[in-house]
This record gives sequence, structure tokens and C-alpha cells, in this order.
Amino acid sequence: MCTKSLKTHKIDIITLGCSKNRVDSEVLLTQLKANDMDATHESNKGNIIIINTCGFIDRAKEESIHTILEYSEHKEHGIIDKLFVTGCLSERYRDELMKEMPQVDAFFGTMVLPQLLKKLGADYKHQLIGERFLTTPTHYAYMKIAEGCNRTCTFCAIPLMRGQHVSRPMNELLLEASNLVKNGVKEIILIAQELTYYGLDIYKKRMLADLLQRLADIPGLEWIRLHYAYPSNFPKKILPVINNRSNICKYIDIPLQHANNEVLKAMRRQITREESTELIQQIRSEVDGIAIRTTMMVGFPNETKEAFDDILQFVQEQRFDRLGVFIYSHEEDTGAYTMHDAISDAVKQERADLLMEVQQHISFEINQQKIGKKYKVLIDRKEGRQFIGRTEYDSPEVDNEVLIDA
Repeated sequence: MCTKSLKTHKIDIITLGCSKNRVDSEVLLTQLKANDMDATHESNKGNIIIINTCGFIDRAKEESIHTILEYSEHKEHGIIDKLFVTGCLSERYRDELMKEMPQVDAFFGTMVLPQLLKKLGADYKHQLIGERFLTTPTHYAYMKIAEGCNRTCTFCAIPLMRGQHVSRPMNELLLEASNLVKNGVKEIILIAQELTYYGLDIYKKRMLADLLQRLADIPGLEWIRLHYAYPSNFPKKILPVINNRSNICKYIDIPLQHANNEVLKAMRRQITREESTELIQQIRSEVDGIAIRTTMMVGFPNETKEAFDDILQFVQEQRFDRLGVFIYSHEEDTGAYTMHDAISDAVKQERADLLMEVQQHISFEINQQKIGKKYKVLIDRKEGRQFIGRTEYDSPEVDNEVLIDA
């Protein structure tokens, strides 16, 4: 397939999974447009489809497979001409997918953008580093500061799909952030599989605090938000930076995953419930009014009813501002795969529902305490007769929204 022939076609990129996948799709979109190709994101108008898949847990894999099958049928019926698959699912199961889905023209992994571009007749343009077409609203953007993960959590397949931790150079991140702000971005959300490792590989020390200081100096950048900060060996140097810089949101996402020490040990989380409690207390004491978001996993193979009760008690004690729940997914080639997954899907779902019910009551009570107070709000969109926005304590898509009469 040559570049000349592709100019008459439209390429549509479909993104599944997390915000890190979204960034990858945006980079791909930027490269294609720089090659003078007609490329879009989820426009439903392309005759060449690229599906950026997720392979994190069973439900994500099922969604990815369903999407591939759907577009395979479109190809069989002549609705589209070409179908390519990339991303985490393709990285992990490429050989099996190739056998089961012959309608797909080619499968690509997670770290092979130049090869994908070559297949499409495009060249990888190094000069585009730091530039990106956004698929989010133009006022906020996700920025990936690192790729991969060196942690050894037994439930997680991310290192199998994304490899070891690789930090992006700080000057490259500052350039990208500056370009985003020049193009109208007001909020940058820092993401990685593991934020707190930033800098260890290329600078030989944790540099997240330094990166935050440098980003906060960029004129016009109103909000900087942190996602996915691992609790073990948490870089506490970032706390005074968050507290003292007005454009760093008093918000942090720390995935604690569990509150029972036996389960935490089996998960290889390298932290105890007591250490998690101490960390939360220190964060709240050093950053006044900070909102803490966390995630909990229910149904891990050695999670007894008593262990699950520990999560309920812990959440009630700590009163997190935001909380998400994952149901354990038994992933082959992970450390926990040799453990017997004896908890039924029904029990896992029951535990997830009960935990969310507890959190909903906590969230309601926290929200009630905000009545009568004033907050700075970033407006995301207008729907009907309402503006819909967020405070600095709310991340897009996953947290609370503020409704304003328009």
C-alpha cells in the first residue's frame, strides 16, 4: 500500500481502554496528518480502520475482541477496505489473534509506531515529538510522562504488554506542555503506568517533584493533575510542591488496591494497611484540603470475607473523596495465575456493589459539606440549558461534575 493511493482514503482510529491508550492514538493521528493523510478519531467515516485495543482485564479484552469482530464483519460486507489492530491486546495475543481473525490486515504491538506507519505508507517524523492533535476537548489534555512499569504486582499484566519503565526526558515533556498551552489547553493531566518512578531510569533519582515545579512555571497552564501514583516508596517531596503551587490541583490518584495485609502481600504491593494509613495521613496533613482518589480490587484469589470486610472498614475510616472498584481478573502469565481463582463471579460482583454503596454514602456526605462554598470551575461542555464543569478536585470522565444553569 503506497502513500499516493492512501491519499484518497480516510483513516479512522478507534480507541479502547485507558487515557494512556488515548495519548497513543493522538500521537498516531498526529503522525498520519503530518504525512498528509486524511485521518480522524472515532468519526465513523473511515474506510481504513485502526483499532487501538486494551488487554488489561477480562471485560476490556472482551470489548476489544467484540470491536475487532464488528469491524471484521464490516470488511467482509465491503463497508471498509482495510482493518488494522494495535495496542495492548494485540501486543499480548498477536499470534492467537492472527489465527482467529484473518480478516484483519495486520496486528501491531504497543511500541512499534514506526512499523505501523510504514504499513500505512507513512514515515515516522521525529520532529513531531512534543506536538499532538487532541481527541479530548481542547481545554484539557493527558500527558504521558513514562511508559511501562517495573512493579511486580501479581494481578497485573501491564509489564507483559508495555515492558519496563521508561521515563520521557524532562525537556521533551516541557516542550509538549508548552505547545499544548499555546493551543488552548488549560489543564494537563499527568499519566503513566507508574508516576512515582519518573526519572529513576534516566536521571538516577525520582524527579517527579522537579517536573511539577518546571511545569507549574509554564504561563497559562491553569491546572496540573496527577494520576496513578503508586503508594509504596511514595515520593513525599511532591507534597510541598502540590501545596505551594497554585496551579497544581490538590488532587492525587493513589491506587491502594486493598486493605488486608495478607492480600496485599499476595498481590506484592510492597505496602501494609498501616503504612497506607500513615501515608494518607501525611498527605492530608501536608496538603490542606487535598482530594484523594483511590481504587480497590475485590475478589483476589485469597480474599476471604474477613479480608473483604477489611476493605469496607478501611474505606469507612479513610473517607476517600473518590473511589473506583475493579473486580479481579485471572490473567495468564501473571504472578497470581497459579493461585486458585475460587471466588465466584457473583460473589465478586456482590462485593464490588457493596463497596461502591459504602463509597456513595461517603461521597454524598462530602458533597453536602461543600454547599455554600465557592470553587473555581473549568467548564467542559454545554448540554441543553446547563454548563457542565469540574473543580480542581475532579478529573474528567471518572469524578464528579458541576452543573450550572446556562
